[in-house]
Amino acid sequence: MPSSQPLTVTEDLTIYHALELKEKLLDALSQTADLELNLAQVGEMDTAGLQLLVLLKKEAQRAGKCVRIVAHSQAVSAVVEFCNMAAEFGDPLLIPAHETP
Repeated sequence: MPSSQPLTVTEDLTIYHALELKEKLLDALSQTADLELNLAQVGEMDTAGLQLLVLLKKEAQRAGKCVRIVAHSQAVSAVVEFCNMAAEFGDPLLIPAHETP
């Protein structure tokens, strides 16, 4: 089992993709002790996507593993900030360089 595994999510984190992403993310978590999520390419996110990220963090904690969100798109940052969940994730909110003013 690799100690750290990067995973880039390109699908929207919405209710329309939640089931397939849940399986993909939990499968990735089962194969590593430290999952690095890159969400910089996520174009849209809703509360189903937010719930999925919370589930992934909780499953990692339960299993003694770590999930780190290493990059966020503007859509992800907006939902996390709107729901005041940044502290829950404990990861720095990163905005890709091409989106900075």
